[in-house]
Amino acid sequence: MTNRTAPMDTPATAIGARLRVALPVERMGTAGFTGRWAGGTAMVLGPVLMLAGALLRVRFHFFYPDQLIAYERHSTLMATAYGLFAVGSVLLWPAVAVLAARIGARSPGWGLWGGVLVVFGLFARAFHTGVDHLAFQLVRSRGAEAATEAVTAGYGAFHVFAALNLAVLVGWIVLALGAWRTRVLGPVRAVALGLTAALPLGVLKGTTPMSLVALAGLCIALVPSGVGLLREAPRPGRAAALRWAALTAVAIAFMVLIGQAG
Repeated sequence: MTNRTAPMDTPATAIGARLRVALPVERMGTAGFTGRWAGGTAMVLGPVLMLAGALLRVRFHFFYPDQLIAYERHSTLMATAYGLFAVGSVLLWPAVAVLAARIGARSPGWGLWGGVLVVFGLFARAFHTGVDHLAFQLVRSRGAEAATEAVTAGYGAFHVFAALNLAVLVGWIVLALGAWRTRVLGPVRAVALGLTAALPLGVLKGTTPMSLVALAGLCIALVPSGVGLLREAPRPGRAAALRWAALTAVAIAFMVLIGQAG
């Protein structure tokens, strides 16, 4: 009878095991109504696009007069930075829906309030994006100085979306606590998710060191889960893939045409 000796754990193996505990690419289970493909893709692309947008504008001072001057001097760069950040922010809602569904399967209250507050906060950020776009168009037509005067005159004016500013801050903390309490995320990734609450909010906000910390935390929290979700998603057949590619292309073309007409 042959004696088989179990292989000894090397330092690299031990480190790898600890990383899998801290940052697991876990089986996702519940995916919610968004499904595995939409939810997983959003979990990967949303945080990454926001971080890319923040990095593109990192060399400019974060407050709005400097942001407007930066747009006047580097319009393509700033438009790309703000566009990537906006698209990533919009893509977060399917990601949040997946995470809230998983939390809600174990604790309905935490999943409901965490998901609702974060999505409301994303609506507020979408409103801020519209104001940013208008301000940049003022720069194009009248110059940075006139645009700064216009923004200053209305800066801080109340709007119904201002009521959601608290949700922008509190939502990520509630969602992170729910993910930790239900063990949907481990403690490291739950804390990383909660750091997203530190992301500056409001009109024409550039990048601060805290912005990068918050977005890095968002990537750590969501990207591994998105990768896990995509790994588990059933692979579509060739006909289905071609059909969805065609529908996506048509939808994008219509959105571009409608956007130009509007």
